[in-house]
Amino acid sequence: MLPEFDQKILQKYLTTAQLLVLGMLLNVLQSQRQAKLLRLAGVFPSFILAESRRRKLQRFLSLPQLTVSQIWYPLITNWLTNYCPGGQTLSIVIDRSQWGTINLLMISLVWERRAIPLYWSLLPKLGSSNFCEQRDAIAEVLPILKNYKIVV
Repeated sequence: MLPEFDQKILQKYLTTAQLLVLGMLLNVLQSQRQAKLLRLAGVFPSFILAESRRRKLQRFLSLPQLTVSQIWYPLITNWLTNYCPGGQTLSIVIDRSQWGTINLLMISLVWERRAIPLYWSLLPKLGSSNFCEQRDAIAEVLPILKNYKIVV
Protein backbone atom coordinates (compact mmCIF):
# COMPACT_ATOMS: atom_id res chain seq x y z
CA MET A 1 0.00 0.00 0.00
CA LEU A 2 1.11 3.49 -0.79
CA PRO A 3 0.91 6.23 1.83
CA GLU A 4 -2.36 8.20 1.71
CA PHE A 5 -0.76 11.39 0.40
CA ASP A 6 1.01 9.47 -2.36
CA GLN A 7 -2.28 7.88 -3.38
CA LYS A 8 -3.95 11.32 -3.57
CA ILE A 9 -1.22 12.63 -5.86
CA LEU A 10 -1.29 9.54 -8.05
CA GLN A 11 -5.11 9.50 -8.30
CA LYS A 12 -4.91 12.86 -10.09
CA TYR A 13 -2.98 11.29 -12.97
CA LEU A 14 -3.70 7.56 -13.00
CA THR A 15 -6.87 5.52 -13.41
CA THR A 16 -7.88 2.95 -10.82
CA ALA A 17 -6.52 0.15 -13.02
CA GLN A 18 -3.21 2.01 -13.47
CA LEU A 19 -2.94 2.53 -9.71
CA LEU A 20 -3.45 -1.20 -9.22
CA VAL A 21 -0.69 -1.99 -11.74
CA LEU A 22 1.60 0.51 -10.00
CA GLY A 23 0.95 -1.08 -6.60
CA MET A 24 1.65 -4.55 -7.94
CA LEU A 25 4.77 -3.33 -9.75
CA LEU A 26 6.12 -1.72 -6.57
CA ASN A 27 5.54 -4.95 -4.64
CA VAL A 28 7.32 -6.98 -7.31
CA LEU A 29 10.22 -4.50 -7.41
CA GLN A 30 10.62 -4.72 -3.64
CA SER A 31 10.52 -8.51 -3.61
CA GLN A 32 12.80 -9.01 -6.62
CA ARG A 33 15.18 -6.10 -5.90
CA GLN A 34 15.80 -5.82 -9.64
CA ALA A 35 14.51 -3.55 -12.36
CA LYS A 36 14.86 -5.92 -15.31
CA LEU A 37 11.59 -5.79 -17.20
CA LEU A 38 11.72 -9.42 -18.31
CA ARG A 39 12.33 -10.62 -14.75
CA LEU A 40 9.55 -8.40 -13.34
CA ALA A 41 7.12 -9.58 -16.01
CA GLY A 42 7.96 -13.19 -15.14
CA VAL A 43 6.79 -12.76 -11.54
CA PHE A 44 4.13 -10.05 -12.07
CA PRO A 45 0.88 -11.32 -10.47
CA SER A 46 -1.43 -11.55 -13.48
CA PHE A 47 -3.20 -14.42 -15.22
CA ILE A 48 -1.88 -13.58 -18.68
CA LEU A 49 1.08 -14.94 -20.62
CA ALA A 50 4.54 -13.72 -19.63
CA GLU A 51 4.99 -11.90 -22.94
CA SER A 52 1.65 -10.13 -22.44
CA ARG A 53 2.70 -9.14 -18.92
CA ARG A 54 5.93 -7.69 -20.32
CA ARG A 55 4.02 -5.64 -22.91
CA LYS A 56 1.54 -4.53 -20.22
CA LEU A 57 4.41 -3.27 -18.04
CA GLN A 58 6.03 -1.55 -21.04
CA ARG A 59 2.78 0.25 -21.86
CA PHE A 60 2.35 1.26 -18.22
CA LEU A 61 5.89 2.61 -17.90
CA SER A 62 5.42 4.56 -21.15
CA LEU A 63 2.37 6.48 -19.91
CA PRO A 64 2.80 10.18 -20.72
CA GLN A 65 1.59 11.23 -17.27
CA LEU A 66 4.44 9.38 -15.54
CA THR A 67 6.75 12.38 -15.49
CA VAL A 68 9.19 13.69 -12.93
CA SER A 69 7.42 17.05 -12.59
CA GLN A 70 3.85 15.74 -12.34
CA ILE A 71 4.33 12.75 -10.08
CA TRP A 72 7.80 12.63 -8.55
CA TYR A 73 8.20 16.28 -7.44
CA PRO A 74 4.95 16.38 -5.39
CA LEU A 75 5.91 13.08 -3.71
CA ILE A 76 9.45 14.29 -2.91
CA THR A 77 8.18 17.69 -1.72
CA ASN A 78 5.81 15.97 0.70
CA TRP A 79 8.58 13.68 1.91
CA LEU A 80 10.90 16.65 2.48
CA THR A 81 8.17 18.48 4.41
CA ASN A 82 7.67 15.48 6.71
CA TYR A 83 11.31 14.53 7.28
CA CYS A 84 13.42 17.66 6.76
CA PRO A 85 12.53 20.85 8.62
CA GLY A 86 12.91 24.04 6.56
CA GLY A 87 16.28 25.74 6.85
CA GLN A 88 18.11 22.44 7.31
CA THR A 89 21.26 21.83 5.28
CA LEU A 90 20.80 19.12 2.66
CA SER A 91 23.58 17.35 0.75
CA ILE A 92 22.97 16.92 -2.96
CA VAL A 93 25.11 14.76 -5.24
CA ILE A 94 25.53 14.75 -8.99
CA ASP A 95 26.19 11.36 -10.55
CA ARG A 96 26.64 10.28 -14.12
CA SER A 97 26.42 6.58 -14.92
CA GLN A 98 26.70 4.75 -18.19
CA TRP A 99 25.37 1.29 -19.02
CA GLY A 100 26.30 0.46 -22.58
CA THR A 101 24.61 3.13 -24.69
CA ILE A 102 22.51 4.53 -21.83
CA ASN A 103 24.07 7.62 -20.28
CA LEU A 104 22.22 8.88 -17.20
CA LEU A 105 22.74 12.09 -15.23
CA MET A 106 21.19 12.02 -11.77
CA ILE A 107 20.74 14.53 -8.95
CA SER A 108 20.15 12.84 -5.59
CA LEU A 109 19.61 13.81 -1.97
CA VAL A 110 21.90 12.14 0.55
CA TRP A 111 19.73 10.92 3.43
CA GLU A 112 21.01 8.59 6.15
CA ARG A 113 23.74 7.10 3.93
CA ARG A 114 21.28 6.60 1.04
CA ALA A 115 20.85 8.52 -2.19
CA ILE A 116 17.25 9.50 -2.92
CA PRO A 117 16.82 10.45 -6.59
CA LEU A 118 15.46 13.93 -7.12
CA TYR A 119 15.96 14.35 -10.86
CA TRP A 120 17.38 12.30 -13.71
CA SER A 121 17.86 12.73 -17.42
CA LEU A 122 19.22 10.66 -20.26
CA LEU A 123 22.18 12.37 -21.88
CA PRO A 124 22.10 12.33 -25.69
CA LYS A 125 25.77 11.36 -25.89
CA LEU A 126 28.22 8.91 -24.42
CA GLY A 127 30.83 9.97 -21.89
CA SER A 128 30.97 12.54 -19.13
CA SER A 129 28.49 15.32 -18.51
CA ASN A 130 29.60 18.92 -18.87
CA PHE A 131 29.00 21.92 -16.63
CA CYS A 132 25.99 23.15 -18.64
CA GLU A 133 24.23 19.79 -18.34
CA GLN A 134 24.94 19.64 -14.61
CA ARG A 135 23.78 23.24 -14.11
CA ASP A 136 20.54 22.57 -15.99
CA ALA A 137 19.88 19.43 -13.92
CA ILE A 138 20.45 21.28 -10.64
CA ALA A 139 18.18 24.09 -11.84
CA GLU A 140 15.39 21.51 -12.15
CA VAL A 141 15.54 20.60 -8.45
CA LEU A 142 16.19 24.03 -6.95
CA PRO A 143 12.46 24.97 -6.84
CA ILE A 144 11.65 22.00 -4.58
CA LEU A 145 14.67 22.77 -2.36
CA LYS A 146 14.07 26.50 -1.97
CA ASN A 147 13.41 26.21 1.79
CA TYR A 148 16.75 24.49 2.48
CA LYS A 149 20.44 25.21 2.51
CA ILE A 150 22.14 23.06 -0.10
CA VAL A 151 25.62 21.57 -0.28
CA VAL A 152 26.55 20.00 -3.63
